[in-house]
Amino acid sequence: MTASRRDFLVGTGAAIAVANLPVSAHAADADKATEALLAEMAEELLVDYPESATGLGIDTGARAALKAKLTDRSVEGQRAIAQRAAKRLQRLKAIDTSHLSDATRIDVDVMRTSHEFASEGFAFPYGDVATLNQNWSYRNAPYVVAQNTGAFLEIPSMMDTRHTVETRADADAYLSRLEAYAGQIDGETARLKAAASQGVIAPDFLLDKTLSQLRMASGGNIAEWTLVTSLANRTKNIPGDYAAKAAKIAKDKIAPALQRQLAELQAHRKRATSDAGVWKLPKGDEYYAWALSAATTTRMTPDQIHELGQQELRALQAEMDVILKAQGLTQGTVGERMTELGKQARFQFPEGDKGREQIMALLHDRVKDIRTRLPRAFATLVPGNLQIQRMAPEVEPGAPGAYGGAGTIDGKVPGKFWINLRTTDLWTTYSLPTLTYHESIPGHVWQGEYTFKLPLFRSLLAFNAFAEGWALYAEQLAAELGVYDNDPVGRLGYLQSIAFRACRLVVDTGLHAKRWTRQQAIEWFAKTNGSGLEEVTSEVDRYCAWPGQACGYKVGHSEINRLRKKAQQALGTKFDFRKFNDAVVQGGDVPMVVLARSIDGFIAKG
Repeated sequence: MTASRRDFLVGTGAAIAVANLPVSAHAADADKATEALLAEMAEELLVDYPESATGLGIDTGARAALKAKLTDRSVEGQRAIAQRAAKRLQRLKAIDTSHLSDATRIDVDVMRTSHEFASEGFAFPYGDVATLNQNWSYRNAPYVVAQNTGAFLEIPSMMDTRHTVETRADADAYLSRLEAYAGQIDGETARLKAAASQGVIAPDFLLDKTLSQLRMASGGNIAEWTLVTSLANRTKNIPGDYAAKAAKIAKDKIAPALQRQLAELQAHRKRATSDAGVWKLPKGDEYYAWALSAATTTRMTPDQIHELGQQELRALQAEMDVILKAQGLTQGTVGERMTELGKQARFQFPEGDKGREQIMALLHDRVKDIRTRLPRAFATLVPGNLQIQRMAPEVEPGAPGAYGGAGTIDGKVPGKFWINLRTTDLWTTYSLPTLTYHESIPGHVWQGEYTFKLPLFRSLLAFNAFAEGWALYAEQLAAELGVYDNDPVGRLGYLQSIAFRACRLVVDTGLHAKRWTRQQAIEWFAKTNGSGLEEVTSEVDRYCAWPGQACGYKVGHSEINRLRKKAQQALGTKFDFRKFNDAVVQGGDVPMVVLARSIDGFIAKG
């Protein structure tokens, strides 16, 4: 469903005010006018991406109309969104930042950089640019629908966990969104057809996964689909028989749209090859350069990132080697010894629901423990509103091992730590603690809540390198706070997690720039890091569908540590660990170059 431009009358008053300020204008006046302009742009972003309003819990009051809408995923809708983004970018580039305070200058940088990356991405005649969409801004994709991309995966989960239903108006909005969801699927199907005409077709192994998931999502009794039961369960005390209405929309509109998409992807499968990298696409090298830049907020080349991964890996595995030898594991490479460690029964979970229960208990225990340690790492704390939840079974086959993010600004919907439990073989007892710190506290859920204290648009925009770099840094903070002091195998799990991200730099660039095959990538990854084949296969497939995204983690992490070392050297005995961490996280999600400027300011203040 196309978002109506009439919902928000976005004027140019703020832009004119900024442009016409005299050179001698007081900084406060310039800040006020600029922030007003950025606030207007935030409302435009919400119109283009209504799911963002729902994700943050602000689809109420003057923004209530957004609750009935979804992003227009059609060819025409995406073209219109791209045009609006380009116009906003022109206005942003016209702002004279010389009269602005540091905080407002950072705000302009964040908005402008997001739009620069988005506009560069929209210039390619294929793919899905998610940079400006709060819910999925961490990834960009060359394929409109894949095993981890597309409305059929993203919208049902969002509707079930984010779209609140407390009144008839909420329920009516849910029904409107069901209709919009059917339109999204057809819009994507049209974009799939356009992509195929250009030779842009996902690899056969990704399509096999996607087709399997799509069959699962479109099969069974429609009345029992999560999209239907979610509304039915939440409207039992609301008159209007919403269960029947939802089932009818699902039967008459959504199911046929899913079948049309299934048919289109089946046609793609007949033409697909097993070539894994985007080098095979039209202007594939240019596309990867953009995707890599957007993911890392750097201009590092694939060769530079490939080499960085190998350097980081050598250092990490040198430390792992010492611990492994102390555990009696002395023969073979570090990766081979980690594989051997992972096969030991004492570190494994039973298969089935018993093992899943043990995993969930471990995750909750680690969160409870880390909360007691956080005052030693931060001078300013946030609530850390969190719920740990298993992914939906239809999502799990193509999903990563876990993901997490902050909840709504009002706290009504908690942040989520989603865990993939399709098989307990994915996990060992020593791999789960560091995963918990990454996805929840003090990782994604924790970091996201700090943005709630900034202007609204700062919660709408995110940069993969900062968000994922912070999450890796959160794993490091947990180690520095002593969680592994009496647990050397747990520390191995932490080091293997960081090494895992170093491997990603090598594998992602290997696939997309050096023309590695999928099998080559899987074998190198499993052998080098000692990770399970099931896990690394899912990981490699993710890199094929989201080029560059996996490189943001280690690049961002390394930069945060570089800046910490710089601050320590500059401040000496005046360096405050807690205040440094505050400076990083309170500044919000930013491009890495902006973070560097913020830390320079932190150092200058002493």
